[in-house]
Amino acid sequence: MSDQEWQAIKPLMPWPAWLHGNGGRPEKYCRRLIKDAIRYVVDNGIKWRNLPTDFLVPWRTVHAIFTRWWQDGDLYALHNDLREHVRIADGREPEPSAGIIDSQSLRAAETVAAGSRGYDAAKKVQGTKRHVIVDTLGLLLVVIVTAASVQDRDGAKPALALLRDWYERIALIWADNAYSGKLVTWAKEQVRLTVEIVKRSDDVSGFVVLPRRWVVERTLSWICQRRRCVRDYERLSEHHEAMVLWAMIIVMGRRLARSASPKST
Repeated sequence: MSDQEWQAIKPLMPWPAWLHGNGGRPEKYCRRLIKDAIRYVVDNGIKWRNLPTDFLVPWRTVHAIFTRWWQDGDLYALHNDLREHVRIADGREPEPSAGIIDSQSLRAAETVAAGSRGYDAAKKVQGTKRHVIVDTLGLLLVVIVTAASVQDRDGAKPALALLRDWYERIALIWADNAYSGKLVTWAKEQVRLTVEIVKRSDDVSGFVVLPRRWVVERTLSWICQRRRCVRDYERLSEHHEAMVLWAMIIVMGRRLARSASPKST
């Protein structure tokens, strides 16, 4: 992590409890070092036990902090604050008013629990599926991991329900044909969201860039640039969701660092 990235992210990091007078010992390791270690695991796809000793932090400590930040909600808070800063830097409102939904099936490693995996007959993939909702900039809003056998419409319901609970301004969601049918009516009646289906024309063949849908496809490619997210290696689906959040934190941190750096003349 560059100094510019750290300066953008440092004010948004979870605040230590002991500084609030809530007890506990002062932290032994630098937070920048912990964050770099977690990013190293996410970016390089290594096992926690294989974390290089150059970090001078035991891998168990890094994994424990990774888990605690997820369970306490600190990771989502950091991710969401970063997204708001990126949107503001891009001249947008902090909270979006529209989004795009899609899913991606992943092959599961042997470490994934048998109860968390399934078979996606359409993609011919044995593993898990992540359902994501992004804003119009491609920044992540919601991610849910299910078995690959879960249909897109079924996985979309809890994702849309979370979206409604967390983001009051959002009123419109774009989706592909996999989300057509009863989901459109359910979303309008249950969560007050308009799901608009972006259809592919029957007159074209091969790859075509479709309006709005390309944004979420690009986000999925961003996530897959981090090796830990190319496949699902996590025993708990919540931990894979955390890995996706960290992948997007890397993207947004670098974007903020670039926007804050002085322009070359």
